Amino acid sequence: MSLKYPWLLLLFLVYLPLIAWYIAKYKKASPSVGMSTLSAVAKIPVSWKVYVHHFCFALELAAIGCLIVALCRPQSHDAFRTSSVEGTDIVLALDISGSMSANDLAPTRFAAAKDVAMKFVNKRDHDNMGLVVFSGESLSLMPLTNDRAAILAAIQNVQMGDLQDGTAIGDGLASAVNRVAQGNAKSKSIILLTDGTNNAGDVPPSTAATIAKQKGIRVYTIGIGTNGTIAIQDPYGFSTTTMETKIDEDQLKSIADATGGKYFRATDSGMLRRVFDEIDALEKSRLDVTKFTRTEEDFMPWTVAALCCFGMMMLLRYTVVRRIP
Repeated sequence: MSLKYPWLLLLFLVYLPLIAWYIAKYKKASPSVGMSTLSAVAKIPVSWKVYVHHFCFALELAAIGCLIVALCRPQSHDAFRTSSVEGTDIVLALDISGSMSANDLAPTRFAAAKDVAMKFVNKRDHDNMGLVVFSGESLSLMPLTNDRAAILAAIQNVQMGDLQDGTAIGDGLASAVNRVAQGNAKSKSIILLTDGTNNAGDVPPSTAATIAKQKGIRVYTIGIGTNGTIAIQDPYGFSTTTMETKIDEDQLKSIADATGGKYFRATDSGMLRRVFDEIDALEKSRLDVTKFTRTEEDFMPWTVAALCCFGMMMLLRYTVVRRIP
C-alpha cells in the first residue's frame, strides 16, 4: 500500500495542540477544596468513569487520524510484472467412440481418460490448452486458453454419443493441428488418445501427421485399453454388448515418430496416469509471461474506522460520562 498524498501526514501535527489543550482543560475541569490533610480520602480509588472520559478523547484522536490517512488516499498498486515460466500450447484430442465405454480400465476407458486428462490440465498452470473430441467425425470443443476452469468444465461435460460413432483418428488429429497452430508459443504439441483403428472420416492419419510435422507440432499418441473382445454398456447401463477392438499401434507409432513425439500404451488406469506424467515432464518450454495489475483506492476502510470511532465516542460521551451543566 502507498499514499497518493503523503505530505498530508503533516496534519498529524495537530495532535500536539489538541493533547496540550486536553491536559490543560482536564486540570481545570474539576472544582477543588482546600484541606489540611488528605488521609481520610487517600485510599478512595479513582472512578472508572475517569478512564472512560480519557478513552473518549483517545477515540477522538483515532477518528481524526483515520480521516487524515483517508485524505492521503491509500492505494494498492497493480503493475506490469514479467517473469519467466515454463509453458507451451497443448491440444487434447480425445476419442469418444462407443468402444471407450469398455470397463477394462476402471470404471471405463472414457471415465479414466477424462479423470487423468483433468489432473494433467490442473498441473499445467502456464500453458494454453484446447480440446478436440472425435469419433466418426471430429469437433473442436475449446480453443486455446489459459482458463483452467473452462478447460476442466469442457472435459467434464463431454459425453460419448455426442458425435456419430466410429473412429476418425485422421479427422481428430487434423482438427487438433488447426487449433494448436493458432497459438503463439514456440512449443506446440498434441496429445491424441484413442482405443481403436481409423475407420471413418475424410482425412487419412498420415496426411494429418504430415501437416503437423510441417507446422512443427509434436504429437504424443496414446493407445488405451486392451485388444480383443470387450464388454460395452449402453450410455444408460441397461444392456451390455461385446465387440472386438484392436488398437492400430503401428499407425499411432508412425504419427508420433513423424512429428517428433512419442507413442505410449496404457492398458490400465495406473499406466495411463504414468503416461500423462511422462508427457508432463517432456513438454516444458520457457515463456516470458507479463502480468498486469491495477491500482485500487483503499481509503474506504479508514473512513469507516473514523466513523466508528466518532460514533463510539459520541455514544459514551452522552451516556456513560455525560455531564450536567
